[in-house]
Amino acid sequence: MTPNRKLRVVVIGGGFAGLQFIRRLDQSVYDVLLIDKVNHHQFQPLFYQVATSQIEPASISFPLRSIFYGSRSVQIRLTVVERIDTEAKKVYTGIGAFSYDYLVIAVGCKTNFFGNDKIAQHAFTLKSSVDAIQLRNHILLTFERTITAPQDQKDFFQTLVIVGAGPTGVELAGAFAEIRKMILPKDYPRIDFSRFKIYLIEGSQNTLNNMSELSRKTSRRYLEKMGVKILTSTYVKDYDGRTLTLSNGDTIGAMTVIWAAGVTGNKIEGLPREAEGPGNRIRVDRYNKVVGLEDVFAVGDIAYMETPKYPKGHPQVANVAINQARNLALNFTRRLKGRSLKEYEYKDLGSMATIGRNKAVVDFPFFRFKGFFAWVVWMFLHLMLILSVRNRLVIFINWAWLYLTKNSSLRLILMPEEKLREENAAFLQKHGEAQDRVL
Repeated sequence: MTPNRKLRVVVIGGGFAGLQFIRRLDQSVYDVLLIDKVNHHQFQPLFYQVATSQIEPASISFPLRSIFYGSRSVQIRLTVVERIDTEAKKVYTGIGAFSYDYLVIAVGCKTNFFGNDKIAQHAFTLKSSVDAIQLRNHILLTFERTITAPQDQKDFFQTLVIVGAGPTGVELAGAFAEIRKMILPKDYPRIDFSRFKIYLIEGSQNTLNNMSELSRKTSRRYLEKMGVKILTSTYVKDYDGRTLTLSNGDTIGAMTVIWAAGVTGNKIEGLPREAEGPGNRIRVDRYNKVVGLEDVFAVGDIAYMETPKYPKGHPQVANVAINQARNLALNFTRRLKGRSLKEYEYKDLGSMATIGRNKAVVDFPFFRFKGFFAWVVWMFLHLMLILSVRNRLVIFINWAWLYLTKNSSLRLILMPEEKLREENAAFLQKHGEAQDRVL
């Protein structure tokens, strides 16, 4: 039966899962409060292209208020969640407490440094648009400083290490290898880019270890042909901002280390102990209801659901998040109508990764392929996931221009002047005075 008043649903997180749930929810019955730390949805699969100056962050970011433009059933609050009181049915935030009839947690995950604070302090991550911009600024500033760096430090400046050879790590390595070959020599004709080393370090035996054998072998072959040095069955033990220490005892001097080696859940305080799952994820049943609670749900990367097909939980990918959210919204309607709820069952539609220009691998359930056609499929499917037609068009134009010209005009260092002065001061303190010399 339809209640006499509209029920209030509080949704924490405006990622794939949170947005999909709200858009599928019957807003004639429910009022929605969306809480997020930022005022926009971010398309994470393309963060690496922002970091490598292929597209602008605005192309893959969508203001939340624009998504729900004109809707009186959806409110948005920009704040950080501090804790949840499940007995009082309140969410406590930096701007106050909000009551709920139902709570949906879709907070996603953050980078996992496995307890190594030194690596967390010095390495770059790629979990937000801000991270991508900071990495882009750093890369471009590094090459500006390479021009005047002492001769004995140039290798240090021209060494980039990516930790983790999953899709993010492989795509980053391929993108940097391409700009090293096609773009940077035009910007810096006096720098010897044969000295620019790109390392990809992976703890397992293969790149793209969770994909098919074809994808694993092909991705490695592509990257090695592009000049990427791949170290598998190797772990990073430490990084102090200058020297990377590996599990085999070797060391690498590197100005830039990018950490893409795993994720852990964004922990929410106030949930029962029995709801704590592996990797700070939240244990849920087959209906995405949090274990031990009746009116709290979790969807997306943060949700840990054990099923016969996935006894260790589902993969943390966009397709799982989107479909869990759709199923949960459907069950909200079914519950109101007194109908039986539908269990969630993940249908694996496949996975893919691009390694560079005309190079990609695709694993579909019944067949796998690589090369140019895989690259086209990768581009098409990613464009279809972009929320707005305008942004799809902008990204497509950027891709087409880059493909035809082998260049882009997006290599901008966007940094406040005071911040730039601080960066330069820290650089001089660490590396000494610049050398005024012709390269």
